[in-house]
Order: sequence, then structure tokens, then C-alpha cells
Amino acid sequence: MVNLPAQSKQLRVALVYNQKKEDVTQHTLKDKSDDPASLTKEISPHISNFHSTQVNHDSETDLYAEWDTFATIDAVREALAEHHSVTMVEADEEAYVKIRGLRPEIVFNIAEGLTGVSREAQIPAMLEMLNIPYTGSDPLTLALCLDKSRAKEIMAFHGIPTPAFQVISHEEEIHSLRVSFPVIVKPLHEGSSKGIFNNSVAHNLNELRKEAVSILMRYNEPVLIEQYLPGREFTVAILGNGSNLTVLPIVEIKFDTLPPGVTPIYSYEAKWIWDRAEDPLEIFSCPARLTDRLREEIERICREAFTLLRCRDWCRIDVRLDGEGRPHIIELNPLPGILPNPEDNSCFPKAARATGISYNQLIQTVLLLAAERTEIISAPGFRRSTLTGVCV
Repeated sequence: MVNLPAQSKQLRVALVYNQKKEDVTQHTLKDKSDDPASLTKEISPHISNFHSTQVNHDSETDLYAEWDTFATIDAVREALAEHHSVTMVEADEEAYVKIRGLRPEIVFNIAEGLTGVSREAQIPAMLEMLNIPYTGSDPLTLALCLDKSRAKEIMAFHGIPTPAFQVISHEEEIHSLRVSFPVIVKPLHEGSSKGIFNNSVAHNLNELRKEAVSILMRYNEPVLIEQYLPGREFTVAILGNGSNLTVLPIVEIKFDTLPPGVTPIYSYEAKWIWDRAEDPLEIFSCPARLTDRLREEIERICREAFTLLRCRDWCRIDVRLDGEGRPHIIELNPLPGILPNPEDNSCFPKAARATGISYNQLIQTVLLLAAERTEIISAPGFRRSTLTGVCV
């Protein structure tokens, strides 16, 4: 069990969030901050209405995939409320006025936004205008990491391995393809596996055209065409700031647990449909079984990417091996998913639990990392007692 720091000061914290629309009709967090007891703990899994094994690409089932359920938002609130005064703020059009009126000492930000390529940066930009500290990365880092090509360009320039790629904005650009098949076809700036389906890997021009046109029409944004790597896939959770970074135990995605014959990628179907809380897949292995050399190499490139993209406090980084077993960074997620229920297979909490860090301790640690970084609190030895020796 890792010794986590004692809370030295109670803070006035605003928790800023987006709640899934299919979840709001049953559970609402609006205007209930003064009565935490009124927040019910009962919630049905948010994907319980999905029974098919493949998504209809013409549906809108993934529109709010990046947003959080009541269960997740309330779990974060509970974790913060163990030591701090917490006020809830929904990241809607009224958020700026509410936050300006509240003037919290710090914001715990889990808001993903909905529209625009800078949607993850919108709340942090507001907070910077108001000079209010917050958890996580700044607007520039959030925007760069959401635009996968910009993050990949920076990594490639600095020699961090990432799969070859090309971005197209129009169907006719497919004819000037510079990436060799097979390729994986993705929306340029989406998260939570939005737009990545079981048939997103293309082996020829016809398959590529079909997937690219579907994304152009469905998401109205450019398409990322990326070299498909055939090796193992991992996700890496990092906590810390500056040179004081801790890599939590690496999580491997075990594609052999998916339904027979499906594409070995962590698709929307794999994340939200085939793997359900009421019938979870044994899709993750943590700690991943790795040679010391491979583990050290994965950790090295993830630390470098975290630092290069100027991530703060926490980030989850996706890594995949090429045909020769060399790790490449797929993307960075500076607003990582943090579903509280272990059966939901959320990777950052899973990695934390592998070290003996509970969900509440994880949330509190992120808050304290941000509070120390912004000098709201002074916690001598905090990083040392909290993070050193976590990965054993």
C-alpha cells in the first residue's frame, strides 16, 4: 500500500463536469451541491440499451461518449468531499458566470466539452481568464492532444516513435495516399473510441474510401489515416509534474478476449458494447507481462511524450507495438477516463488499484498535485511520499 499524503488544508473546490444525456433524465447533479444526500447512488449502466454486437454508423450512439455518467461524477464528488468543500458546476453555457460567482480556490476539471476542436480547452481557458487554478493540462496541451495529428507531428519531430499517418479533408485526397496498407481510419479529433469501429482498419483503397467518407459525413471533420500496427497494445497512466513523474503499472489490452473474428483494436464496440459492467470482458491485464527491456522502453517514451506535450498532473498514453515489437505512441489522453466501478474496466483507476491506491485516493492525489503545482498548498515531501516507489 502506498503511503499517500495527509490533507493539510481544506480547499473550496468546484467540480466541473459534463453529464451524459441518456443519464440526465434519471439523475441530475444540477443545483444539488448543498444537499449531497439527495444524490442517489443507484444508476443503470449507461450502455444497457445496446444489445447488438456492432454499431450502426448512421446512428448517434457515440455523440456523448466522452461525457461522464452520474455514477462517475458523483464518485469524484464523494472522493473530493472526504477532505474538501465541493460545489458542482455543469460545463454548460452558464459555467463561466457560475464559476466567476463562486470563486473557488481550485477547480477539479473533468469537462470534455461537446463542440469544436478546442472543446476540451474551453473550461481551462475560462479558468485562466478568471485566474482560478485547476487540475490537469492547460488549454494548449488539451487542444494539441485532441488533434491527434498535431500531437503526432510534435512527437515525430522530436524522435518519439508514432505510427506513420496522413490527414485528409476531402474524399479526392485518398488518391494521394502516402501511408501503406493496412491503415486504421479515425476522426481527427475525437476521444473515447468515437468513430473507431470494428471495420475501421482498411486493407485497400475501396475499404479506405468507405471508412473515410463515413467519417467525413458523420463527424464533419478531417480524417486521420494511420499506419496499422499489428502488435500488442498498452495504455500507460502517469501522475506527477516536471521531472517528478510516476508511471503506474502498465495495462495491456487483451484482444483475444473479444468476440471471435473481430478486428484486434480497442474499438467503440469493444469499449462500450461488448464490454459491459453487467458482463465484463477480461480484456485488460495489469500489470502487463513485459520484459524489463520492453517495459523500460514503453515507460521512457511515455515520459518523454508527457513532458514534450507539457502535460500536467495526470495523463493516460496509448501505446502499440509494430511488427518487430517496438513501441509507438498512438495518442495522449490528458483528460483520462475515470469510471469508479472496477467492472467498468477504466484503465487509469485500474492501474492505480494495482499499486494499492483506491479510487478516492487517486482523485485526491490529482487534486493535491495541482494544488502543489499552483502553490495553493505547500506539502514538503508530498511527491516523495506519494509517488516514489509506486511502480514495483
